[in-house]
Amino acid sequence: MENYTGFETQLRARLADLLERAEVIEDDLRQPLDADSSDQAIDLADDEALEGVDDVLRSEIQQIRYALARIANGTYGSCSVCGKPISPDRLKARPIATRCIEHAA
Repeated sequence: MENYTGFETQLRARLADLLERAEVIEDDLRQPLDADSSDQAIDLADDEALEGVDDVLRSEIQQIRYALARIANGTYGSCSVCGKPISPDRLKARPIATRCIEHAA
């Protein structure tokens, strides 16, 4: 079993950053709309954009949690399709990768 401490540290730092960002977005989305109808339209458009960003953040958060679980259970760094090792260069570029480069498509 490889030592993935560096990847784990990187993933945990990224997870903390994403959770913090998601909390800020959620706090902003909880704010009531302005009483002025023209401002409400702008706020609604902003909220839609923020919801999209929040969805992307939540997806990455989930992928990072899965990667951390794979590190914990010893399957991190193995292709989920063929079982061969995922190259360190690929993991450096995409630490949440679950497939080797041959099966990435």
